[in-house]
Amino acid sequence: MTASELANIAFLAWSSFSIFLMIQGAGLFYSGLSKRKSALTQAALSLVVTAVVQIQWFVWGYSLSFARNASKFIGTLQFAGLYNLTRDYNSVPELGSAVFQSMLACLTAALLVGSIADRARIVPLVVFIFIWSTVVYDPIACWTWNRNGWGSTMGYLDYAGGTPIHMCAGMTALAYSFMVGKKYEEPDLHRPHSTMFVVIGTCLLWVGWFGFNSGANLVATPRAVQALLNTQIAAAVGGFAWVGLDFRMGGKWSIVGFCSGVISGLVSITPAAGFVPSWSAPVFGLLGGLLCNTGTKIKYYLKIDDSLDVFAVHGVGAMVGNILTALFASVAIAGPNGPEDAPFKGGWLDHHYIQLGYQLAVSLAAAGYSFVVSVLILYIIRYIPGLHLRITPEDEELGIDLAEHDEYAFDYVELYPDLPLDEEILGADKRGPAAQDSFPRRRNKCLRRGGWAGL
Repeated sequence: MTASELANIAFLAWSSFSIFLMIQGAGLFYSGLSKRKSALTQAALSLVVTAVVQIQWFVWGYSLSFARNASKFIGTLQFAGLYNLTRDYNSVPELGSAVFQSMLACLTAALLVGSIADRARIVPLVVFIFIWSTVVYDPIACWTWNRNGWGSTMGYLDYAGGTPIHMCAGMTALAYSFMVGKKYEEPDLHRPHSTMFVVIGTCLLWVGWFGFNSGANLVATPRAVQALLNTQIAAAVGGFAWVGLDFRMGGKWSIVGFCSGVISGLVSITPAAGFVPSWSAPVFGLLGGLLCNTGTKIKYYLKIDDSLDVFAVHGVGAMVGNILTALFASVAIAGPNGPEDAPFKGGWLDHHYIQLGYQLAVSLAAAGYSFVVSVLILYIIRYIPGLHLRITPEDEELGIDLAEHDEYAFDYVELYPDLPLDEEILGADKRGPAAQDSFPRRRNKCLRRGGWAGL
């Protein structure tokens, strides 16, 4: 094995590790945005779904996505159990590629769980994730990345996962939040319980995104460096675009808004990172930040409680990135040794105008497929005994951490995990005596379940 091959293996291992950091960053990010009484669950779900998807990926997920004898829609069981993998695959062992792709599949599942914060039961979620990975994620990955997939053969461009990861996560999140239903409490009473967790989670996501986008090339080349640079620029511009719009509307420089904008810029550049010149990266960040911020209002028109705006950031951001990829993709960037080696004909910069049609076709197909099939899976699951999707109103008031796990994140701070805020008390005053009486009932129930572990 040559030094170059060893370097490529090390590069792929670093990229896989970076994506695992992203998964934990997403857990911290969602935990910070959620209520105190849901913080532990949101942080832990990233680990839980990673374990579920990793098992599915080993059993048949990789084969259904990347089998060499795949159909245009989905693969076969050629590589079930990661059997029959070749030693060399694009200058790296195919097993290394399987590990990297498994991290992408795990990340997709970790991103979607933010939409159902505070109210979704864990066991039905685990069952859903295993089935969803098989019948939603794997086919879409096959469409876009398998050389036999219909999107790939048509000419669709997706460098690191705009459609299989972000569009799929965003639309599935919308479907799950639709099927679970709204939270029982007033939505305007909810505020992030820990902006510090949001900042730390954003840092982990931003750092991990370098390995995510550059690692999609599988080998260490100048194109991977181009992806790194584009990723950094889009994230920086996206943060200021989002917070600038927030300032215009509310007159405050929101830290949570800046972090959300950074992630929106990262999502938007994902499908284009290794295809576009650096001077176009600010456009991805700017439009990603502005349009994803605007997209947070869509859930109110749809009357769907996407708790942490997963659809707005990942679904809208993926569509923005896919469209802009068609405009700015350049053969001068994609060719490893120059334009003559580019694996595609470019985008509008190279007068290849049909590329926009390719991008829209796959994006819309994946969006519709993810939403409809996810709704069907959840519709079936909720009628299976013991797999009802959401917790009871009483348990939601108590908090999903205690209701589902009999644990919570901050037992060394509070006597009970949902310490009423002034806003909540004011809201209770407006809702009448029944709401006012709920706070003592919550406290007493928490004490019966163990109370403050430090006492």
